[in-house]
Amino acid sequence: MGATDAVMLELADAELIEKLKDPVWRLTSGHLYKIIIKDETDPAAEGLVLPFKPNRAQRRFISRLHHRNIILKARQLGFTTLVAILWLDFALFNSNVRCGIIAQDDGTAQIIFRDKVKFAYDNLPEFLKEMMPLKFDNAHELVFAHNNSSIRVATSMRGGTIHRLHISEFGKICAKFPAKADEVITGSIPAVPATGVLIIESTAEGQQGAFYEMTQAAIKLLQLGKKLTVKDFRFHFFAWFQDEQYRMDTSSVFISDKDHSYFNKLEADMNITIDPEQRAWYVATRNDFESSGKGEKMQQEYPSTPEESFQQSMEGTYYGNQMTAMRKQGRICKVPILEIPVNTFWDIGNSDGTAIWLHQQVGLEHRFIGYYEEHGEHLTHYFKYLQDLGYLWNKHFLPHDADHARLSSDQNKSIKEQLEDLGMQNIEIVPRITDLTAGIQIVRKHFPSAYIEQDKCAKGIKRLDGYKRKWNTTHARFINEPEKNDGNSEGADAFRQWAQALELNMLTNNNATSSMGNRPATPWQTN
Repeated sequence: MGATDAVMLELADAELIEKLKDPVWRLTSGHLYKIIIKDETDPAAEGLVLPFKPNRAQRRFISRLHHRNIILKARQLGFTTLVAILWLDFALFNSNVRCGIIAQDDGTAQIIFRDKVKFAYDNLPEFLKEMMPLKFDNAHELVFAHNNSSIRVATSMRGGTIHRLHISEFGKICAKFPAKADEVITGSIPAVPATGVLIIESTAEGQQGAFYEMTQAAIKLLQLGKKLTVKDFRFHFFAWFQDEQYRMDTSSVFISDKDHSYFNKLEADMNITIDPEQRAWYVATRNDFESSGKGEKMQQEYPSTPEESFQQSMEGTYYGNQMTAMRKQGRICKVPILEIPVNTFWDIGNSDGTAIWLHQQVGLEHRFIGYYEEHGEHLTHYFKYLQDLGYLWNKHFLPHDADHARLSSDQNKSIKEQLEDLGMQNIEIVPRITDLTAGIQIVRKHFPSAYIEQDKCAKGIKRLDGYKRKWNTTHARFINEPEKNDGNSEGADAFRQWAQALELNMLTNNNATSSMGNRPATPWQTN
């Protein structure tokens, strides 16, 4: 007889029935549900079987549970385990309800079902399993005979009502399986009624995709302090230091003054205490990431703040290491605009998107003082935008295809010719590079000389952070071809025009112009 069954026998029937009516007792007493956890002392050993008792982060989440929830979190805080128990409990004790968990792929779905859902059911007290027998059981779903309720783990949930839905690692789904993310958004999420519960949970995966956008919207609602409707998402953030297990002995870890300054600032900003053992764990974990060449992933996987989660570039990006270095060296900062000529670097995208970087050179420093992008606008729009800035202009660098004839309103003219007709002077065409990889290497080469204005170039910074290789869903890997459908390529390609022009010594002369040409109706303002 198990310890749980012995406890149950000690309770009178009436008392036991009353306790089983209480979801708090069922979920927190440790008498009903069991889980498997890793044996931290012996990684090769089989998992330890323990009674389920919510940890501090899990208890906090339960206390703030809303109808619609977004969780941004550090790794391995146990939220999938928590939700598996919550959904199983809800299905066991409520009739005719449907509960679901969406995983990023079928293999993960089967593991969640086997190790979290089915394991918890199989290890219920025997008397409870007799009261709540299975009607149907396969590798993805349990259906209960006593009340016709079910719990399912799959990669999508379509058709019918889903009263409780958890979408696990939605950030990864958005980043690597965009078609699947669209299916979740259009098919699975609408299946949850207003009175149901939806939990979307993930670590961060870069500053793009539905998870990022939904998280930002939820953060704004939190900042506004407005009362949430049943359709609004409540934002939940769980940092690494909220897990009691993330600590280690300090004797073997060197914590620098810079590290202590980081922790001290966190304590002051967030009104928390990060003790020496927690600091040691964080530094040691970060060192492990750095020794494996993935230091930029530390803040993504173990963030201290929501901003940190999305700050670091995701796997597969072209300029992740360079952007990390810029931040560490303080080169994404406040950049003063000097009374010297300004260059522009353009990309005119095939999908009607145009991106422009504004640049000043001071000695060996290449300072980017502005960034602008828009979609579906005529060249006159960009001409007027630059004209209204009132800068003294040097050169305007356009990509190679700007010299090709395109259909304008009255005749075939190139982009260069159309801009010259508007009055723009000193237009340079950056020669085409036949190998994109070589062009990206040129950008990486010249990154150390770049300084980027943190506010006026905020969107451009996002584009450089997010510029990544395309994900091949068939082979589950990144391929050496840029992703063109996430909005980042135009900004990154415009930045590449700068590096290629610099490599070809095209920035040497400052032929500043004080006007757009001989068109008095549209003067180019000077400083």
